[in-house]
Amino acid sequence: MGIYKKGKNWYIDYYLKGRRKRKMVGPSKKLAGDVLKDVQVKIAKGEYLGVYEEKKIIFSEYAKEYLEYSKANKSPASYLRDTVSLNPNLIPHFKDMYLFEITPPKIERYKAARLEKVEPATVNREIGCLRHMFNKAIEWGYVQHNPVRGVKKLKEPPGRIRYLEAKEIGKLMEALDKLPKGSGRYLKPIVSMALHTGMRKKKILGLRWRDVDLENRKITILRSKNNESQIIPINNTLYAILKALPKRPDTEYVFSNGNGKPFGNVRRSFDKALEKAGIKDFVFHDLRHTFASHLVMSGCNLRTVQQLMGHKDITMTVRYSHLSRAHLEEAVQRLDTQWTPKGRASEQ
Repeated sequence: MGIYKKGKNWYIDYYLKGRRKRKMVGPSKKLAGDVLKDVQVKIAKGEYLGVYEEKKIIFSEYAKEYLEYSKANKSPASYLRDTVSLNPNLIPHFKDMYLFEITPPKIERYKAARLEKVEPATVNREIGCLRHMFNKAIEWGYVQHNPVRGVKKLKEPPGRIRYLEAKEIGKLMEALDKLPKGSGRYLKPIVSMALHTGMRKKKILGLRWRDVDLENRKITILRSKNNESQIIPINNTLYAILKALPKRPDTEYVFSNGNGKPFGNVRRSFDKALEKAGIKDFVFHDLRHTFASHLVMSGCNLRTVQQLMGHKDITMTVRYSHLSRAHLEEAVQRLDTQWTPKGRASEQ
């Protein structure tokens, strides 16, 4: 190991993991000596991270490796989101860049370009994918820093909340009764379960009898993303519905077609029922909003709604807070006894 001059520039000469390395530093002999000492210290500590030799990993190649990780370690839905974020969008934009060449200004330019075509929420999901990719790249020793760390999320407009009023629910139930046999026969209990549990359609259609405990009146849902379980209570209405459903010996699913398999899609029958009921601008997922909205309007506190909805972050639940004044009025009325002398509040 040492330094030497070639032409007008000084070079460092050293061995790393049995391989000889030669790097140009510049015209200063002193700087070359300092650089070599720094390299020697890092090698001695086993920390040589390529200060002068970044690992040349092309983004498009790393994206393939990351997707393999995503498929093996994330839920199918998360893997699908990563695939959608990368293949049509992130990869074409950063494909020929080395990981160390991707900087915050380049990411900001990507954000600006994407914002001209899609909503802020979509851009944020893609940037979130990029952020996690670089976190993994650091963990795997490919880069030292995450360039997304200083990139702020875009502000997103409030999410759409469409829910059914009590009269609309009644009309929908009447319309479901008028559907022809087949999937329509099972659609009413499916819709009822969504209204009384707030469960997502995919979870309802894939529900197995082993997850339903009628004796203790609860449904246990296993979240594939983090292997945590969620307990959903069964109220009297849903209990009666589930109790009346026949348990077929040829299938383990609560709701199944003639072949004993879960329904692949109930959208067509659901849309027909909405049309018969005269309900517009409504999709199946809005039944989940209906569940949460009526809980809040009945006076249920947001923490309880959060738990029933399975929200990890209460900010998702706060969207429904405007639907009820009860919890706000109750909060300020506590000051009647907190600050006001006994009996003063009633002296009006």
